[in-house]
Amino acid sequence: MRYFCAVLDDYQDVSRRLADWSACGPDVDITVFNNRLDGDEAVSRALADFHIVCLMRERTPFPRTVIEALPNLRLIVTTGMRNAAIDLVAARDCGVMVCGTQTSGQATAELVFAHMLEFARKVGFENAQLKKGQPWQTTVGIDLAGKTLGVVGLGRLGRRVAQIGAAFGMNVIAWSENLTRAKCEGTAAKCVSKEELLSTADFVSIHLQLSDRTRGLFQAADLALLKPAAFLINTSRGPIIDEAALIEILRDGRIAGAGIDVFDAEPLARDHPFRSIARAQITPHLGYVTTDGYRLGYGQTVEDIAAFIAGKPVRIIEA
Repeated sequence: MRYFCAVLDDYQDVSRRLADWSACGPDVDITVFNNRLDGDEAVSRALADFHIVCLMRERTPFPRTVIEALPNLRLIVTTGMRNAAIDLVAARDCGVMVCGTQTSGQATAELVFAHMLEFARKVGFENAQLKKGQPWQTTVGIDLAGKTLGVVGLGRLGRRVAQIGAAFGMNVIAWSENLTRAKCEGTAAKCVSKEELLSTADFVSIHLQLSDRTRGLFQAADLALLKPAAFLINTSRGPIIDEAALIEILRDGRIAGAGIDVFDAEPLARDHPFRSIARAQITPHLGYVTTDGYRLGYGQTVEDIAAFIAGKPVRIIEA
């Protein structure tokens, strides 16, 4: 059988050089989509002839309407072992297998500190100032050492962020709905309440999965607890924070800034308020976007396809 395979949302056109797609086998024809397919109808039309679809986690939604509109679809491969954008029940009902890949999380943890260090030392800003011929030394930085880092969610990624924060000499505290003192033992973080974390932290970094429980977890009343000199960093998922409330608090100057890598709708609209708010330090969902991360994701995508065709699927994601 000849398999037609679509690789979606390869925005930087890197998938072909970061994995050996020939390892899928001689019966697989690969088509790479570099531009986003906008909307369910566009996705359904573009992918009507494909048997295999490869997704970068949560870039293109795959709800039931899309899955049911693709009669030839046999396999979905996503980077990561979770992808909230895929209706797993619909895939199961339609006889479509879903497989995933490993992720390291290290790149996202490092991006958190890229945002923190830019807030603290203004390296990017001062570089731009010098190259524009502006006066010598236009900002005064702050130390990370001695500051309090509040980590929301102490899973694998949150623990890594806590560890790095401690290495900078920061006082690390943590909260999540199910976090206990016992779970904090052996980590760099002290367990505190949500209110204490928000009201005492100099930097707050969010590391939660998006779910019905965490959607809208931080509302205006929560953000109002932050200190005027505090910085909020979100590299998890945009809808965890009430976006309108965050826009308002930044516009009013009630916190020092927000480092935002994730948004309610992605890619970010050209007229989105975050693009014009000075205290919003925004990046285009770069958390996992590194050569090493892509090699892992695309490399295991190829492995998943080859294993499926051989009748020995691996890394299956169940509904």
